[in-house]
Amino acid sequence: MTDPEHAWRTAYRHPGAWDQVFPPMSMVELFENSARSHPDAPLLDFLGRRYSYGETMDGANRVACGLKELGYGPGDRIGLFLPNVPHYVAAYYGILKLGATVVNFSPLYTVDELSAQVADSGTRLLFTISASALLPTALAVLEKSHLERLVVGSVAGALPPAKSLFYRLFRGKEVAQRPHDQRIVAFSRLIANEGLCETPAIDPEKDLALIQYTGGTTGTPKGAMLTHQNLSANARQVALLDPEMGRTTDRILGVLPFFHVFANTCVLNRTVATGGEIVMLPRFNAKQALAELRRTRPRSLPGVPTMYQALLDAPGMKPGDFSSLRFCISGGAPLSQQLKESWESITGARVIEGYGLSESSGVVSTNPYAGLNKPGTIGQPIAGTRVRLVDKEDPTRPPPEGEPGEIVAAGPQIMKGYWNRPDADATIFVVDAEGTRWLRTGDVGTIDEDGYIRIVDRLKDMIAVGGFKVFPSQIEAVLYRHPEVKEALVIGLPDAYHGELPHAYVTLDDGATVSGPELCLWLNGQLGKHERVAEVVVRDNLPKTMIGKLSRKDLLKEVSAT
Repeated sequence: MTDPEHAWRTAYRHPGAWDQVFPPMSMVELFENSARSHPDAPLLDFLGRRYSYGETMDGANRVACGLKELGYGPGDRIGLFLPNVPHYVAAYYGILKLGATVVNFSPLYTVDELSAQVADSGTRLLFTISASALLPTALAVLEKSHLERLVVGSVAGALPPAKSLFYRLFRGKEVAQRPHDQRIVAFSRLIANEGLCETPAIDPEKDLALIQYTGGTTGTPKGAMLTHQNLSANARQVALLDPEMGRTTDRILGVLPFFHVFANTCVLNRTVATGGEIVMLPRFNAKQALAELRRTRPRSLPGVPTMYQALLDAPGMKPGDFSSLRFCISGGAPLSQQLKESWESITGARVIEGYGLSESSGVVSTNPYAGLNKPGTIGQPIAGTRVRLVDKEDPTRPPPEGEPGEIVAAGPQIMKGYWNRPDADATIFVVDAEGTRWLRTGDVGTIDEDGYIRIVDRLKDMIAVGGFKVFPSQIEAVLYRHPEVKEALVIGLPDAYHGELPHAYVTLDDGATVSGPELCLWLNGQLGKHERVAEVVVRDNLPKTMIGKLSRKDLLKEVSAT
């Protein structure tokens, strides 16, 4: 459509107005506003140990002062190499109160991956915990990089007393000993101060709060520079989506990893902005997540499609386990219609598909919590966000009438740019005649008459078959219509005649009997000639990212290596 913004101005489906303005606000203000308004209210529930807003703010203050005593200050980059533990929240807001910049690192990184990003970001100090899955990696990076110090916390110290004792007695193999080294500081020692140091002045629109690395589908990961205003605006934008906000207890199950931008905004910052409570789990485990659902009765559960499927498949699952849930935000990967219908019919909770990127602080658009919900779309843009389509080959002009185009977005949550990558900035942004800077998402989509956005595929994932462009997600959507297909990924592999051909890889539901060749025959009968796959391979599992998103990039690596 020629003017998608007309639909959002005249028939906006989210609460409030679409064209709202979000005044500059630092992340320190966002956190302290909630902490001072209700200091005794619970912020975190970590496996039964609860931390109030006041207690968490005190911890953040002590982290900031401890870091200052060690010689760190505004502008320094300080890393978090942590799972979802209370240390993360205290360190995150403490670093921001210092005026420094948080750098998020995945707990799954290898020594080489972590070293590369520590070097690229100029990270001086790294927070981690005494877990055998993390500390040895951090120690190796300390030895082979310019990293100056580690701050090491204890998981047992963050647990309720009974669970802490159990952890010490029976999970010793999961604990790594902290070496005696002047460069290694215990978290408990770092916060052994009064927490009374002064917070420096912060310019929300200029000062960096977070460097969030994003790998995309190819190439070396780049650090998205997110300002305080980027993050605080997105937290406020997401909070406004909830039509019941302020009228009920806001308790959210935090199983998405905080190091990922999806959870950083939709779980952590958004919940702090509303004064809500986070039921925190170190990582996603379906059995443990069900137990926490029963114990704490949360109201919402952000997740990825594979997480929702795992909960439905979990042994001992009862529909009543989900009775407290009202809304579930699905992101990170396309949500199949079959899974959406199954989840909603079994749980009674509406699952809402949304969309965002690291470069957009987390969220660009989503289907409404209430009202018109269009399966297979990513809904309408959130408040204060503009979305357009541009030509796939020339982003300075619109796409041909009626054809998909690359999705571009503008708004207060759009990153400042890539860390130390002016070359990448020159290609990721396009500036229009009015001076508006638009972020090129790399996703190809359409916008319908109601202003709902549908993603067709990613530019980099398109498969070139004899001059034709084939979108893997369209083939995957057909595969998901087969009653025995559980998961599906399609990738392009070299072909001597066609250049590339699509190859499909699937996992099946329990008890399924269909074979790969049978699926291939069934699938190709429903595809255009240029879309037909060379094979369908049935596998026990498909590669996933840390947040559970099916990964075409990792599948391509696996297949290419064989």
